[in-house]
Amino acid sequence: MKLIVVRAALAGTLLAVGLSGCVVTARPIVPAVGVEVVAPSAPPAPQVEVVGVAPAPGYFWIGGAWFWEGGRYAWRPGRWEAPRAGYRWVPHAWVYNNGGWHMHPGHWVARG
Repeated sequence: MKLIVVRAALAGTLLAVGLSGCVVTARPIVPAVGVEVVAPSAPPAPQVEVVGVAPAPGYFWIGGAWFWEGGRYAWRPGRWEAPRAGYRWVPHAWVYNNGGWHMHPGHWVARG
């Protein structure tokens, strides 16, 4: 009987240790390529972000932005990115046009 209790305790401990390494995060909703996102109201003011130290030399900060998700604005925090040779980053932008706010997501463009 004592051996069964020890095995059960060991199995529970191993399961707890194994699951403690799991990290579950929400997958961001990204619109399909070519699908334009239009919001009925202006996005809130950008949030203040604390920009830490770059993970490696040459990396640059891409600021966070508001995205229209599930019928409301959701903030996606900024991140560090490695530069891409021959390309430049165009930041996210909201533009008012035809009675709605249109999202132009940030993207890479070839230097011309």
